[in-house]
Amino acid sequence: MKDFFAHETAVIDEGCEIGSGTKIWHFSHIMPNSKIGEKCNIGQNVVISPNVVLGRNVKVQNNVSIYSGVICEDDVFLGPSMVFTNVINPRSAIIRRDEYQKTTVKKGASIGANATIVCGNTIGEYAFIGAGAVVTKEVLPFALVVGNPSKQIGWISEYGHRLEFNNEGFATCKESGDKYQLQNNKVLKLS
Repeated sequence: MKDFFAHETAVIDEGCEIGSGTKIWHFSHIMPNSKIGEKCNIGQNVVISPNVVLGRNVKVQNNVSIYSGVICEDDVFLGPSMVFTNVINPRSAIIRRDEYQKTTVKKGASIGANATIVCGNTIGEYAFIGAGAVVTKEVLPFALVVGNPSKQIGWISEYGHRLEFNNEGFATCKESGDKYQLQNNKVLKLS
C-alpha cells in the first residue's frame, strides 16, 4: 500500500523509493532507483532520472528535469523550469554516461526559476540562487548569487532574507531575529 499521492498521469518506474506524504503531479516521470524523501512535492511535467536522491520536504516546481548525479538534501526548493546538467561537454554522437558528474544541493538551499546549475558543483546550505542565474562554480552556504555567470552579491538568512553585516561582522535577520556572524568569508548562524 502506497502512502504517497501520484496523479493518474504520473509515471513511476520500478525500483523507486518514495517517502510518505509525497505528492507527484501531472505528467511527471520518476525513473528507476530514484529515492524521494517524505513530504516532497513534485510539480507538473517533472523528470527525475535514475539514481537521483531527494531528501525530505523538497519542493520541485513545474518543468524541472533532475538528472542522474544530482542529490538534493532536505528542504531544498527548485524553482520552475530550472535546469541541472550532468555532463560538462555533451555531444549527441558520443555516449558519456560514465562521465556523469555529481551535483549536491545542500539543506535549505533555493534555486530560482530558469536558473541553470552546471554539474560538478555544490550549492551550500541555505544558499539562494536568483532566477535565471547560471551557476558555474561552488556556491557558499548562505550566499546570494545572481547573473550569468553567477556572482555572489550578498548573504541571505536561513529564513530567506538579505543579511546586512555590521563592521564587527554580525547581522540579525529582521524577520526571524536569528543572529549570524561573518568570519573569513563564511557565515555562521549563532542562534
